[in-house]
Amino acid sequence: MNLFTVTAPLTIRYPNGDKKIMIAIFKHQDGLLFFEPFWHILGLDNAVHLIKGELSGEGPWKIAGHIITVTACQGTDPEMASQLSEWQAFLSMPESEYPSNDEISYLAQKLGASI
Repeated sequence: MNLFTVTAPLTIRYPNGDKKIMIAIFKHQDGLLFFEPFWHILGLDNAVHLIKGELSGEGPWKIAGHIITVTACQGTDPEMASQLSEWQAFLSMPESEYPSNDEISYLAQKLGASI
């Protein structure tokens, strides 16, 4: 399965065990660029990440000691499920002004993503 065509929410686990939800993922010449929830509030330096390395696998995927999986359900990873639920609730609020997919793609391109 191609990571860049998966529509289910994804989680990345860092080599130190930390985890983050990935809400937008892009190929980058140096590896993988991803946006985490609330990136537009937290800022690019805090919530947009470049993982340098060669991507491998068909789910789970691996890159530079990081493991990417489909975000688990409530019973298996309550912390990630809670973060994802909070993000989805935010997006459903009519007053949330979240950038469009085109705006996100444009920004990713400016950060070196191959689109």
